[in-house]
Amino acid sequence: MIDDPITFEVIKNALISCASEMSHALRRTAFSPNIKERRDCSCAVFDSEGRLVAQSKDIPVHLGAMPMSVRACIEAVGNNLTEGTMALLNDPYSGGSHLPDLTLVAPVFRDGERVAFVANRAHHADVGGISPGSMPGLSTDIHEEGVLIEPRIIVRNGVLQRNTIEDLLRETRTPDERLGDLSAQIAANTVGGRRLHEVMKTHGPTNVLDTFQDLRDYSAERMKNEMMRLDGREGEFTDFMDSDGAGTWTIPISVSLRFKRGHVRVDFGKTSEQVMGNINCPLASTLSAVYYVFIALFGHDVPTNEGCWRVIDVKVPPRSLLNPEYPAAVSAGNVETTQRIVDVVFGALAQIIPDEVPAASQGTMNNLTIGGTDHRMGRAFTFYETIAGGAGAVRGAHGVSGIHTHMTNTLNTPIEALETSYPLRVRKYSIRRGSGGHGKWNGGDGIVREIEILADKSTISIQSERRHSSPWGLAGGAPGAPGDNLLIYGGREYRLQSKSTVIAPAGTVIRIETPGGGGWGAAEDMF
Repeated sequence: MIDDPITFEVIKNALISCASEMSHALRRTAFSPNIKERRDCSCAVFDSEGRLVAQSKDIPVHLGAMPMSVRACIEAVGNNLTEGTMALLNDPYSGGSHLPDLTLVAPVFRDGERVAFVANRAHHADVGGISPGSMPGLSTDIHEEGVLIEPRIIVRNGVLQRNTIEDLLRETRTPDERLGDLSAQIAANTVGGRRLHEVMKTHGPTNVLDTFQDLRDYSAERMKNEMMRLDGREGEFTDFMDSDGAGTWTIPISVSLRFKRGHVRVDFGKTSEQVMGNINCPLASTLSAVYYVFIALFGHDVPTNEGCWRVIDVKVPPRSLLNPEYPAAVSAGNVETTQRIVDVVFGALAQIIPDEVPAASQGTMNNLTIGGTDHRMGRAFTFYETIAGGAGAVRGAHGVSGIHTHMTNTLNTPIEALETSYPLRVRKYSIRRGSGGHGKWNGGDGIVREIEILADKSTISIQSERRHSSPWGLAGGAPGAPGDNLLIYGGREYRLQSKSTVIAPAGTVIRIETPGGGGWGAAEDMF
């Protein structure tokens, strides 16, 4: 029971504002277009035990996973997390997602006592590995994907200690950019800690710390009440990954749902074992995808924090595709497999509440990485972006065209920023007309993006999905069109697989056609 609803609401919004201001600071001060322009970063506030209290409206795949990273830091280096320190990690087996996502955790002290944490996660454009951008089309071992960073203190007295990240600076192809982006992450945490102190000064530390617990209880109760109406209902669904990039095709992800007394059991027991290629999905990212679906459907106006997870019991077998063991390759798991997890959970829910569930969206992030030597400056470059596609239709509304969906909430890189920062030229950027599935309500269309490479011997890596399977429609709606990856050189087109790495000469054009979303309802129902 909340004794003072007005004060509770004021403090709740102040905590959310702390996380949001951190996010703004990170984006404004970042060096790389990937963070500055695409906004591939997330920020949040946690209590003294590492439980999520409040978050910015950033990247779903980051935010549901970050509590595991904060707790991993507490367990590994907690005694050394003193005032003025910050810890860094990207370990996918300790709450990380994939290696380019670097998480920086800072404790917040009040009168000598550690009372909270602030943390942020940002996707760095290169952390080493076998291909520029650290997102290879084919990798079979985590160490092929870059530097693995277990929790370590890298900031003391608010200052980055370069000797603590020598392995990262040695392995990355763009060390100056890494230093710039890490400095932005430090600034964001500094802003978050300062703002949290101001909230405690304004409202009293006891009131603020009590609100941490009240927020979790409030969100848990709201989620429970929303799901009570489904008591006793069950559903199951199976969908498939195109490939793992290492020769295995049509890889199943299966889920069963059971609602009971306002709680839901989410069981992935029939899902594929972990595979050789890089679509294995770290457990933290798996949980993040599941949490996202239930918050999207049942969390309207519910503050997102760890209380939301109390009513969601997720079962994932060890050594499975969705809970791999070291040293499984995972770089595409965080960006591609999470999208399919969303699809299968929505698919199972469609059997229970069909009128409330959208058809499948594009089901991929269309990850494109290009790296090499920038002839204009005589130094290495790495470009990375995810590319938008079609959203699935829902009862009563057409799907949106050309939008990032579900586990990514980023933007496409603006053409002006792309061409200024990299030896690349955008040849085409348009809606892929007719790629959305037809229905009473049509799925959104994908897009076509063509980029010409101006630097010789550049490496192109693609991690994508829905090239061999289509985003499904619902209630008689047609599926969306699958995507396509084309390499154009010398007047000829060459089709690339969904996971590919090639070395290309200057003048090569890479064309990505992204999938459309599924339609909802049979088209003839319109008449």
